[in-house]
Amino acid sequence: MESRNSALLDQLRGKLIVSCQARVGWPMYGTQIMAAFAQAAYEGGAAGIRATGADNIAAIKERVDLPIIGINKQFSDDYNVYITPTWESAREILEVGVEILALDATPRPRPGGERVEDILAKIRESYPDVLVMGEISTLDEARAVLPLGFDLISTTLAGYTEQSAGTTGAAKSLVRQICQITDTPVIAEGKVRCEQDAVDMLDAGALAVVVGTSITRPEVITSRYVEALSERSGR
Repeated sequence: MESRNSALLDQLRGKLIVSCQARVGWPMYGTQIMAAFAQAAYEGGAAGIRATGADNIAAIKERVDLPIIGINKQFSDDYNVYITPTWESAREILEVGVEILALDATPRPRPGGERVEDILAKIRESYPDVLVMGEISTLDEARAVLPLGFDLISTTLAGYTEQSAGTTGAAKSLVRQICQITDTPVIAEGKVRCEQDAVDMLDAGALAVVVGTSITRPEVITSRYVEALSERSGR
């Protein structure tokens, strides 16, 4: 298993992973749209796909043969943790088959009082071949999860939690700081708006870079152009 995991990490090293996700109500919502985005990413040279939900992951697996970082977003008015918040949410997508399972690894409360270390232990026991990635938002959170033994750490939540509210762009400094305290591979994600941001993430020490919004949310990309042209007109 160790050699297989090493081969997977080598496949992702220095490469782009495209996040193909859409929430209910977004223009691109739908399993077949997510699968089409994944195929487009594959044809563009992406080395991996990040996706949420068993239905989307299954549809994507039918279209492309790329490693998948699987998550299961479940939103609740009672809890801020929504990225694979429970063991059951993890099991749902593990049953479909993913190479990497990612979950919120912050210390924030989650449904049913579950603890991230317990969810990780169950994954290790029932799905020992799957790599598990802990998603954090700050250096302190990264330092706190190191003893748990995650296979990878992701900066996905930087700028999206109360503890990281000051993060306004790609978290290059956070990637660099994490790489200085651990040899655990870091996947850089969050607020990567352009090609140079992605390059900078690798220069900071990331194993690979995940980009979502700037590739798979055309309504957001369109708004950026509209805003820029409007600012120009207002000069």
